[in-house]
Amino acid sequence: MNHIFLLLHRWVGLFIAGFLVMSGLTGAVISWDHELDELMNSHLTRVESQGPPLPVLDLVQTIEARDQRARVTFVPLASESGTSLVFGVDSRVDPSTGRLYELGYNQVFIDPATGQELGRREWGAVWPITRETFVSFLYRLHYTLHLPEMWGIDRWGLWLMGGIAMLWALDCFVGFYLTLPTRSSIALEGPQRSRWTRWKPAWRVKTAGTARRINFDIHRAFGLWAWGLLFMLAFTAFSLNLYREIFYPIMSLATEVTPSPFDARTPNDQHHPIVPTVGYAAILQHAQQEAGKRGWPEPLGDVFYSQEFGIYGVRFFQLGDDHGAAGVGPPALYFDGSDGRYLGDSQPWKGTVADIFVQAQFPMHSGRILGLPGRILVSIMGVGTAMLSITGVIIWWRKQTAYRRREQRQAKRLDPVSVG
Repeated sequence: MNHIFLLLHRWVGLFIAGFLVMSGLTGAVISWDHELDELMNSHLTRVESQGPPLPVLDLVQTIEARDQRARVTFVPLASESGTSLVFGVDSRVDPSTGRLYELGYNQVFIDPATGQELGRREWGAVWPITRETFVSFLYRLHYTLHLPEMWGIDRWGLWLMGGIAMLWALDCFVGFYLTLPTRSSIALEGPQRSRWTRWKPAWRVKTAGTARRINFDIHRAFGLWAWGLLFMLAFTAFSLNLYREIFYPIMSLATEVTPSPFDARTPNDQHHPIVPTVGYAAILQHAQQEAGKRGWPEPLGDVFYSQEFGIYGVRFFQLGDDHGAAGVGPPALYFDGSDGRYLGDSQPWKGTVADIFVQAQFPMHSGRILGLPGRILVSIMGVGTAMLSITGVIIWWRKQTAYRRREQRQAKRLDPVSVG
């Protein structure tokens, strides 16, 4: 059994090593995506103009009038002093081709006091990688590899990285098992030593050993000390990437989970978006009334429209608190884009145990569930994950090299020409 697990750990680890190095290092960086983006692109995010902000919905009309190929699908309803408003846009369908226009951008930065357009960019663009797109390039690389649409499907990257995460989660258990004392070691060392005493060296790094031994100890000891965090990152990566395909269906079968409006609908193909017949003004008025019935104290924070699902979402939060309590997001209300009817809500850390578990997936993966210390920890774990993969490859490479040398020596001893 130990030999089988060793082979599994070796070959699964080799297969996923490159992916984990990439996702670990990018994850360490994107834990600070907002801060880095603002630092690198202050020309887009900062404004110096003074005065009262213009009506946000007027700005929506202005953006769409400037480029009639675009539909504004994300609207920030307020901004902090000295900052721009960042509107999200999606493409409309080109009637001559039946496919979406190629806009070349999906965000527009607006001065809220003057309405001046500060710039446009494509968040998550593959190429060219510029100062404006660098952080978002890393963000999408982290969980999609930027794999392109093929055969009308644009989720290949999500599926691949979700599958890698599943293998990683399973390999966590295999690796843990391999650190346990074997029956042969127990027999050699005698029954007088406790199991913990025999397992204790696996948690240590012997700095006085050879480079090969130190590398092995680092790989094994870090995997043990950080096992719980490694498994958490692997599991949440799987649940986030394969939410609709595997995670939510299994959760629905196994326990009581409340479906969101998005869970209850099948999304349209991206080139056949659902055109809304109800505008933002009516949705915001309806949302304000619904929030008043619930006694929600938070003001309107932003509103978005999902073209694939035909759903409006209105979120409620104070300025600067758009990540909500422990990173789970603020309370939100959802409405149908065709007739404006209320579809449901989401409230942070409320619902069944399963609901709360589902909500916790992103906060745990990003570290935001613990605030600033959690984000620091996730950054450290990202570098640690890359290191764990690299040390594992080094262990395999050195064993392969030693094996080849041993075979060469045996071949020389058996070769009659060399013997003669």
